[in-house]
Amino acid sequence: MSGAPALDVEVRRVGIDDPLAEPLVRELTEEYVRRYGPEAHEEMTRYPADSWTAPHGLLLLLLEDGEPVAGGAYKRYDERTAEVKRMWTASAHRRRGLARRVLAELERAAAGAGYRRIFLTTGPRQPEARGLYLASDYTPLFDVDADPLTVGPLPFEKHLP
Repeated sequence: MSGAPALDVEVRRVGIDDPLAEPLVRELTEEYVRRYGPEAHEEMTRYPADSWTAPHGLLLLLLEDGEPVAGGAYKRYDERTAEVKRMWTASAHRRRGLARRVLAELERAAAGAGYRRIFLTTGPRQPEARGLYLASDYTPLFDVDADPLTVGPLPFEKHLP
């Protein structure tokens, strides 16, 4: 299915402990460890489960035929800012626009929850994510001409309507 356009997908809000979220947690953890080493496990357990629940947070998945194919979350960063975390697309479903759809759904939900700004960081070894945020009108809060490995986490922001 790789390369196929994102057709009918269901958007579902879930808890981090929902069995449907397990592929997101597992595959994202494996990817972080592959790119950043064993200490990357800590990133996936850094925040309490209620960080991703209303009224201040959200975890959503895109389901295709009932199976999770992409997802992402936001949590409260400050009173007016949501922080996007846990962006994921299943490896077999990449290059279909699913991450862009997740990001748009998170932005819409955050605006609906009263947030006026999105903040996020991505790792310096995630050029795909960097490209997604730049292509989605996020403002880089770092020197885009610098070697990402010398910058560390790459921060971005976007003001919501």
